[in-house]
Amino acid sequence: MQTKTGVMLCGHGSRDEDAVQEFAVLAKHLKSRFPDTPVEFGYLEFATPIIRDGLDKLRAEGVDKVLAVPGMLFAAGHAKNDIPSVLNTYAVKNGLRIDYGKELGIDPKMMRAAADRVEEALRDAPGDIGRHETLLVVVGRGASDPDANSNVSKVTRLLWEGFGFGWAETAYSGVTFPLVEPALEHAARLNYRRIIVFPYFLFTGILVQRIYDATDAVAKRYPGIQFIKAPYLNDHPAVIDTFVERVEQIVTGETAMNCQMCKFRTQILGFEAEVGAPQESHHHHVEGIGTGKADDHDHDHDHDHHHHHGHGHHHDHGHDHHHHGDGHDHDHGHHHHPYPHADHPLGPRSMKKT
Repeated sequence: MQTKTGVMLCGHGSRDEDAVQEFAVLAKHLKSRFPDTPVEFGYLEFATPIIRDGLDKLRAEGVDKVLAVPGMLFAAGHAKNDIPSVLNTYAVKNGLRIDYGKELGIDPKMMRAAADRVEEALRDAPGDIGRHETLLVVVGRGASDPDANSNVSKVTRLLWEGFGFGWAETAYSGVTFPLVEPALEHAARLNYRRIIVFPYFLFTGILVQRIYDATDAVAKRYPGIQFIKAPYLNDHPAVIDTFVERVEQIVTGETAMNCQMCKFRTQILGFEAEVGAPQESHHHHVEGIGTGKADDHDHDHDHDHHHHHGHGHHHDHGHDHHHHGDGHDHDHGHHHHPYPHADHPLGPRSMKKT
């Protein structure tokens, strides 16, 4: 039997109409990137169409296999539990196969999009203030999951180091600390001439608005510092590229999770409430294989490990420890590009005795 594949973009939903509109625009971009495949979208809550509506539409178009991706920056409860639970229930009821992909995550393309937004802010900023006199504040959503929160710090570090700003801080729009206003107060006391505030958010909404309002409030109290509001990510082409890649990775099996086959998602009669409940380690079978580090980066995604444990899955740890990590400048055998910020006022060079 010929299968027909469709793509489903799953969003959280928002009470903010502009955010809902922006998500729909994102789905439109995704459609244009899969011209021969039906593409639909839906939300978990607060907005229509809900996810089931999008899946109904795909079925109406004759789709019997769905590639579903979470329209989210990082995987916290929604991407890990709520969406798979909705997809699984639907799949079982309707005899449809749904394979689920990975959230956007920390990705070079996402970093490109973020850097472009920061670049736009710099381009429009008046005056000639150097990078070393500039402090960057990246603001993330904030979750009750410290691992999810640490993703925002990683974004901050990559941008800080990429641009060579004098300093950078991470703040959160809610749930955790530091919140935006106290973080900006703290940043203002560090004596940089310019502070760039960048919301690492996909869409606008009340949270992004609050970030900009907090920026204005603190800016009033520190007239000597230039505060600049960078735009949020929105439908940057590199964000669309990342979504496209997440869909393709389901097909190549890199991050495919079949909602019908995964034991954690199966609806056992009478235990429906436990679907998507916190799961115990499902790693015991690979612990100790390879580097003994098989476990320490089960990034927020429940289901991508079985596909690549044991074949170089850990090369992202430490591939450069042996030559940069020990503070020596080696000169034997392999040469590195000069570090782009060797002249940073707070870096190794400035700390050397002259």
